[in-house]
Amino acid sequence: HRFINQFADGESLDDCYLVSEKQIRANRQSALYLLVELRDRTGGISARLWNVSEDAVATFNAGDVARVRGKVQVYQGALQVILNNISLAPVGSYDMVDLVRQSTSDTGQLTQRMREILLSITNPHVRSLMECFLIDEPFLTAFAAAPAGTKAHHAYRGGLIEHVVNMLEVVVRIADLYPSVDRDLWLAGVFLHDMAKVRELSFENGFAYTDEGQLIGHLVIAVEMLDEKIAEATKLTGEPFPQDTALRLKHMVVSHHGTYEFGSPKLPMTPEAIAL
Repeated sequence: HRFINQFADGESLDDCYLVSEKQIRANRQSALYLLVELRDRTGGISARLWNVSEDAVATFNAGDVARVRGKVQVYQGALQVILNNISLAPVGSYDMVDLVRQSTSDTGQLTQRMREILLSITNPHVRSLMECFLIDEPFLTAFAAAPAGTKAHHAYRGGLIEHVVNMLEVVVRIADLYPSVDRDLWLAGVFLHDMAKVRELSFENGFAYTDEGQLIGHLVIAVEMLDEKIAEATKLTGEPFPQDTALRLKHMVVSHHGTYEFGSPKLPMTPEAIAL
């Protein structure tokens, strides 16, 4: 495999890459061209195929692996690929290890550490809620495999749990310095804030946004997931979940982007949300 970070100006390509983005655009003369983002475990590069029809490039979509033939060139100071041909790559003609970046950490150990920290929560209602997530094996499997983003933010398999456990470790170390912040809510908020990436993103092959992720987003999806698990916790314990606690947890989720310009529907208003 020829890795993207090894590309040089003038180099010819005939290899397989992940398609992370795919767009059909029109130039000034209204002729259609294909714009794709190609990726492997070392990075990404923009590629173009001129004078296309939608039918001609309908064999693959974002998230697929494509066989590409073309040439690398410098354009406005950056490398790009001008394609001669692109099509869906046959299964067996590539190795996903070359194409998808993996966390260098042991995700099994990260999962165990996350479990230990969350089960240190002493608030019985919040702990029961965390247990409802921790016994959900399909959710935990996806949580350990998902990236935290598609490009910059822990954009590799296992990136989500690596990100969350790193944050949990920070809270464990500094919570005593902030007695006005509820440690249990803070830990729960760290776990909950990005958990809906397991539904916002697809990550079986490459990384892309699901329809649910595009149309709703992980902030709203997380509130839905939280409501579902609160109902499970209520059934499990036989006690109603405190409404104030539920609101504080949901507020942490919907405000964790911090500012309106970063897509946050609400600004952080509680000590735990500000800390998160």
